[in-house]
Amino acid sequence: MHYSSPWWLAGGHAQTIYPATLMHKPGVQLRRERWVTPDQDFVDVDFLDGEADKPFLVLFHGLEGSSNSHYARALMHKLKTLGWSGAVPHFRGCSGEPNQAPRFYHSGDAQEIDWIIRRLHREFKVAHPQAKFFASGVSLGGNALLRWLGESQSSANIVDAACAVSAPLDLTNSGATLSRGFNRIYTKNFLQTLKPKCLHKLTQFPKLFDRERMLSAKNLYEFDNIVTAPLHGYRDVDDYWHRASACLVLDDIQVPTLVLNAQNDPFMPARFLPKVASTYVTLDYPQHGGHVGFAQGTFPGKLDWLPEKIITHLQTHG
Repeated sequence: MHYSSPWWLAGGHAQTIYPATLMHKPGVQLRRERWVTPDQDFVDVDFLDGEADKPFLVLFHGLEGSSNSHYARALMHKLKTLGWSGAVPHFRGCSGEPNQAPRFYHSGDAQEIDWIIRRLHREFKVAHPQAKFFASGVSLGGNALLRWLGESQSSANIVDAACAVSAPLDLTNSGATLSRGFNRIYTKNFLQTLKPKCLHKLTQFPKLFDRERMLSAKNLYEFDNIVTAPLHGYRDVDDYWHRASACLVLDDIQVPTLVLNAQNDPFMPARFLPKVASTYVTLDYPQHGGHVGFAQGTFPGKLDWLPEKIITHLQTHG
């Protein structure tokens, strides 16, 4: 499937912002379960119940995303029309209620991905042993999924096929890009929700990190250096961004995987997109689409193309 951007939506910023904020999101009814994590925290998982023996697709959302994000609603709606089952696990603190542990979530969270996928797979296969089981991730969730696929290698083959959309494959260069020029609007938007979560976290764990330094962070480099990196076992932000980057493990993936990134994605400039990966990986870099945008059709546009692209890959390779 080839992507062509609509004539009325020009440029990577417009193709990113308009679908995320102004386009109609299809309605879909999801069922929520709360799971206790291995460290006695919780995550909330929103489920779409499909037809017997049809495939299951899990979607890992992006930074500060949720099952209400435009891409999640569009994909779950598409699954509903096909009779598939699906799930959108919320990373810790993203389901509308603060999590309880002294941690959040991050781009290299392969261990978190692992226990979620394995529990989903185990529970789904009990009822549908012959059905296909697929995994997908968007932005941060896509990077974390790729890290899991690469680190797990052959033990990830419980997943029949996978897809990562608009993942920040090179976190160092992606993070630097988000700190410059117009891109700072995205960083500002992220910090507007991340900082209040951090303030609440300090009421739970008063000495977890420096409050004033966190509040003064002006970009993701500063924020991740103060909060994300030390909370999740990294030496500093440079260590985190390097070791968590999915580009380092693309050669190790042994599950049929689509890596989809628009060349005009403001979060991940084309010059930093990986050129090589394992034979299991399809690198697909359309010229346009923005960051998890891929709007299509006449004004006001539709969100159909990305779900159809994901489903086509999974059906073809799974």
